[in-house]
Amino acid sequence: MKEVVISLFAILLGTSSAMAEDGGCEAFKWPVTREQALFAAAPATASGATLAVGSAADLELVPAEKAGFAVPPERAPAAGTFGAVASVAVPPEGSIQISLSSEAWVDVIQDGHVVKSAGYSGVKTCPGIRKSVRFKLAAGAATVQFSGAKKETLKVAVLAPE
Repeated sequence: MKEVVISLFAILLGTSSAMAEDGGCEAFKWPVTREQALFAAAPATASGATLAVGSAADLELVPAEKAGFAVPPERAPAAGTFGAVASVAVPPEGSIQISLSSEAWVDVIQDGHVVKSAGYSGVKTCPGIRKSVRFKLAAGAATVQFSGAKKETLKVAVLAPE
């Protein structure tokens, strides 16, 4: 019996180690290691804040109907979900990558119009990172809207694409 318990423990240990090593993060279309590092120390940030390119925030969300979206989200948020609005200063290169820790919709608005994403990658098996979306924008101010989140917080990284 002791050998069975030890064998079962070894199998479970091996499986959890393999899952940790092969958590699915490599399935993203581009590396997400920068986000993983930034998310570990992301400061709590209120809705309405400015997100800096090259950093992450642990964004505090509000009920979607109270988020104050600049334009209606492209995907209407379900009842009982959460959202937030933030701003970002788009660098001269114009490309940004927004990565999220969990399920949520992200819209970027510039000059009053929703900007279509230039690329998307999502993985359900990567611990701590759910999706990463790229946008090509004009340099200057942009509004970022998060909607449809099931939790009251969302870690967000805004980076220049690699």
